[in-house]
Amino acid sequence: MSEWDETCDVLVVGSGAGGMTGAYAAARGGLATILIESTQSFGGMSAYSGGGMWFPGNAVLKRGGSDDTMDAARTYYRSVVGERTPRALQDAFLETGARLIDDLEQDPAFAFMVYPWPDYFDRKPQARADGRHIVPVPLPSTPELKAVLRPALAEERRGHPAPDELGSGQALIGRFLLALWKMGNAELRLGAELVALVREGERVTGAVVRTKQGERRIFARRGVIVAAGGFERNAAMRARFGVPGESSGSMAPPGNTGRPIEAAMAIGAGVDLMDQAWWSLGLVHPEGAAFTLGLDGGIFVDQAGRRFINESLAYDRAGREVIARVRDRQLTLPFWLIYDNRDGGLPPAQYPTVPLGDPAHYRAAGLWRSAATIEDLAAAIGVPSGTLANTVARFNSFADSGQDPDFARGGEPFERLFTGGASPLKPIVKPPFHAAAFSISDLGTKGGLRTDATARVLDQKGRVIPGLYAAGNSMAAVSGEAYPGGGNPIGSSMVFAYLAALDVVKEAAAF
Repeated sequence: MSEWDETCDVLVVGSGAGGMTGAYAAARGGLATILIESTQSFGGMSAYSGGGMWFPGNAVLKRGGSDDTMDAARTYYRSVVGERTPRALQDAFLETGARLIDDLEQDPAFAFMVYPWPDYFDRKPQARADGRHIVPVPLPSTPELKAVLRPALAEERRGHPAPDELGSGQALIGRFLLALWKMGNAELRLGAELVALVREGERVTGAVVRTKQGERRIFARRGVIVAAGGFERNAAMRARFGVPGESSGSMAPPGNTGRPIEAAMAIGAGVDLMDQAWWSLGLVHPEGAAFTLGLDGGIFVDQAGRRFINESLAYDRAGREVIARVRDRQLTLPFWLIYDNRDGGLPPAQYPTVPLGDPAHYRAAGLWRSAATIEDLAAAIGVPSGTLANTVARFNSFADSGQDPDFARGGEPFERLFTGGASPLKPIVKPPFHAAAFSISDLGTKGGLRTDATARVLDQKGRVIPGLYAAGNSMAAVSGEAYPGGGNPIGSSMVFAYLAALDVVKEAAAF
């Protein structure tokens, strides 16, 4: 037996939605639980997010009048994900979300509401234009929450004032904090980084954790749940596994280095999907690209001055198209968004997740360029002037007709979400004309530890490693190489952390 500094029943690694769910379910099941977070703020990537959860058939949707069925949801999900991941894993995700919401709603700390958000593959069978998506109800900010909760991106990266009300992902993490703080058997620790897992024989029995006071060995009698995000902020690890894009273009917080995944690999865990991420296109800021949502105008052009994509396509699908073109040497990065002066020269993006900074900084960095004519703009961005002029003229004719025969922009519900149902085809006619640099961004890597349907980590031969569980972006994504709809990353993270905790509680009850 190793020498331990302290003991718990369950050690949870990571404080995003998955980690919080795992800690909550384990503590609610009567187990002594320690949650560790490597940074100085709780919430991980989830605190930046919209806080959405894709949970078919849950009580919140039903109360809102949804007539969706589990069979319909399963048909849609299977058609999008295919056989890239085990069916048992897919079924565990699909069938557990509603149960999880039922459990959470028994606690007055939690409240959810419907937030209509279309599925991302409208042409797949049983896709829903109203989606299968819920979000937490906002809650008032308090000094206690503000002191430990990771700020929203606008506050953290741009210094915007903190809101009086917590919404989206901050509301989700805030609600978990309020619930866990009431439990006497759950301890939440900041500045505690997992550096190694301890495996004795076949079983993982604990972990080595680095703190300001030095390393501590924590014995976890019943299990370790790893839900610490992906490795998007680890440039070397991205390069090792061939993940496109730059670490500076990821939306993840700095603590997402992949160390817990590496620790699990070091004791024999298997991995999958390691070259994958939750992709998006991103406006390039002076500090790097950032996920940009809600383009309600403009067109993307390549290095030849030609339009090459449906600009309103769901973001992961768009990211994958760009990556494929770059891989096939049909596109170079960055590419350009061409737009007119209807918004005073600002890019026509309703939701830049990192708010725009001083326009002068973008212009000084060469990221925004302007000219009196399209031909002059072509020269400013280094593309053939005649080609760009023809591209814009062709698109303007589509805007006049309301139809896009080249890329069918506006043909799916998601593509009209940010224009109130109106066509996103807007002519580029008001001078001066502008170009803004875009590249690849991501919402986190999605390659990680292979698990079974109860979130137990598997070794390289597919055998269960007792005592070790994974969820969220630390786990190889249940959705494989697809992104079926908004709320899938957080939803799956919560589900598998919940299943992990239930398995630990069940095992504990057997002794």
